[in-house]
Amino acid sequence: MKRLLPSLRAKKRDLAFELISEEPVSRSDLVREVMSSASSLLGDVTASECDIKVLGFEDRKGIIQCSHKKVKETRASLAALTRVNGRRATLYILGTSGTVKRATEKFIQNRTAFEPENKVKPGTSEEFRQYKTQ
Repeated sequence: MKRLLPSLRAKKRDLAFELISEEPVSRSDLVREVMSSASSLLGDVTASECDIKVLGFEDRKGIIQCSHKKVKETRASLAALTRVNGRRATLYILGTSGTVKRATEKFIQNRTAFEPENKVKPGTSEEFRQYKTQ
């Protein structure tokens, strides 16, 4: 069978993500919940047009591939994911890239776990010192 020319192939985008959950999750459970979330939010036809594939998932981080025309719909379906295997969980999208290599380099490697920024509590002496120096 002859391969398609690059100009005739479907274009893809790669979404790097981090799974935040109560307990460790297997790849098969994640795949099942991602597909279920996409079909329940978007419907079967639009979910199949998104062409969602979980390429890799290891140590709470991974890459999901989707159609370049349906990135917004894919991100919405991933944001709607609230449970994996009956446990509370959410997917945090680290970023979007055109290739798996670039998504891995830019978003997955050398990345710490997602944590909100530490802010100074109001009324502390450090806040007062910052205000005085300005």
